[in-house]
Amino acid sequence: MSRKEENKVVPMEDPNPSSAGGGFGLKNKAGGSWSWILMDASGEELVLEVDKYAIMHRVGIHARDLRILDPLLSYPSTILGREKAIVLNFEHIKAIITAEEVLLRGPLDDNITPVVEELRRQLKPKSVNGEDSIVDRESVPLHDTETGEEDESPFELRALEVALEAICSYLAARTIELETAVYPALDMLTSKISIRNLDKLRKLKSQMTRLTARVQKIRDELERLLDDDDDMADLYLSRKSVGGSSPAANSFLHSPEIASKISRVSRASVISTVRGDENDVEGLEMLLEAYFVQIDDTLNKLTTIREYIHSTEDYINIQLDNRRNQLIQLELYLGSGTLSLSLYSLVAGIFGVNIPYTWNTGYGYLFKWVVILTGIFCALVFISIISYARYKGLVGNWLHDSRTEENLDGTSHGKTQAFLM
Repeated sequence: MSRKEENKVVPMEDPNPSSAGGGFGLKNKAGGSWSWILMDASGEELVLEVDKYAIMHRVGIHARDLRILDPLLSYPSTILGREKAIVLNFEHIKAIITAEEVLLRGPLDDNITPVVEELRRQLKPKSVNGEDSIVDRESVPLHDTETGEEDESPFELRALEVALEAICSYLAARTIELETAVYPALDMLTSKISIRNLDKLRKLKSQMTRLTARVQKIRDELERLLDDDDDMADLYLSRKSVGGSSPAANSFLHSPEIASKISRVSRASVISTVRGDENDVEGLEMLLEAYFVQIDDTLNKLTTIREYIHSTEDYINIQLDNRRNQLIQLELYLGSGTLSLSLYSLVAGIFGVNIPYTWNTGYGYLFKWVVILTGIFCALVFISIISYARYKGLVGNWLHDSRTEENLDGTSHGKTQAFLM
């Protein structure tokens, strides 16, 4: 790699200039370069424009692992522990974590900027004046050194914690935004059922479904790691690197040349390796459990929102059913009235036929009685139909139904306000 220049774009040289293809330039043109920000344990930063082959050679991962970080491909949220790196794919957070550095994709993205700032704060070296002197370290007993060092997590776990905190906070913020938009929309819909309110609820429900799926993927991945101690042990990169490269751990610890280069976190990992607790994943398990609880709480909020939406939909369906019942009652009244008027029209039509009958003349005084008796008969038919419908429970009291609906509206609004409080 070319010399490090902080906060500048520095291309990475081809690790094998004699390889086929004529070096990094041709590979960059063929495969396309990705923008990365590199942050190491010493606090140095470097913005890189490199292709995937240079990244694969630098961190020692395969192409299939790097494809997970390709934004053009759709992969679920994943935490992969490899021999020398952790491949992390959390929504917009796509990173490769090693025992000494972090490579984060898309440093200019607005969603990545808070992650970069948090990495700067968390990965900032504790000592500004440099490493403690070797004489001071040798004058302190080894068990005291272990007690002070063990409180610090390895570099890769601190970087992983930043990524988990960022994605959990991001999804929690999106959930709160959805929550503040859903409840007023539901309250408005219960007060007035309209096409506009229903369309707004449909969009919010679609947004909630997508957000629930995203949160569920993060939760499933954390649950998978918590259920497998071997996968959690693979995330201790410092422990694996020390165990594989140092057959004599004590000489490694007390070597002045090496001790001046490794960080406090690396020395803590060495100490844990010397003590023989390579399979101890309690620290990582506690870390994952904390964020598992946080993401599970976010999922519970989304579940509550979904249940409240379903309850509102049930209430709306009840209201629509009530409207349909009222329309059916109105149709029954209109049909009964139409039948009665048809009978009246039938009598009028019979007497209105222009046919010479003897009883058409000389009986004019009977006209009013025919009209009155026919009207009474039609009214009795109408009343009989409505009475039979009431007896069978097919129609109810409109006044009672309207009052019941008003009571239901008031109860629903009261429940909505109580839920929001």
